[in-house]
Amino acid sequence: MTNEMNLTVAQEGDRTLVVRRFFAAPPEAVYRAHTEPELVQQWVLGPPGWTMPVCRSEPKPGGEIYYEWVGPEGEGFHLTGEFVELVPFERTVHVERMHLPDPTPDNRVVTTFEAVDGGTRLTMRMTVLDAATRAQMLESGMTDGMEMSYQRLDGLLPTN
Repeated sequence: MTNEMNLTVAQEGDRTLVVRRFFAAPPEAVYRAHTEPELVQQWVLGPPGWTMPVCRSEPKPGGEIYYEWVGPEGEGFHLTGEFVELVPFERTVHVERMHLPDPTPDNRVVTTFEAVDGGTRLTMRMTVLDAATRAQMLESGMTDGMEMSYQRLDGLLPTN
């Protein structure tokens, strides 16, 4: 078993974040959880108390991505984007922007799903506009919210 169960983050160049996480489930299941809206809606929630009442994900080149979150006090934000490339169970490429309420610059995300150690190593490369944007992402606590969501996903996935 790998020691990557918890999320790790590295910086690459001036504009890229590399996130890695191991899941004790096959790549097919982890891939589906990242592309099928009825699954995404169950785990991409961040801190406790947040919900995703609207989730659209069309996993095909040019397909829409739209996630809308609502917090425990009624606050909220949403994400828009589109898929660029998909290799089922191996890789996705998409572009996304957060609306907080104004849209952030595009974030290009390349996610790979690699079979390792009886599970899946997810590697996500997020390339943003500039180093300042990357620093803001890290300072926002984004990775803490990602790990909370991934822990939720651990409970939904079948194990090998």
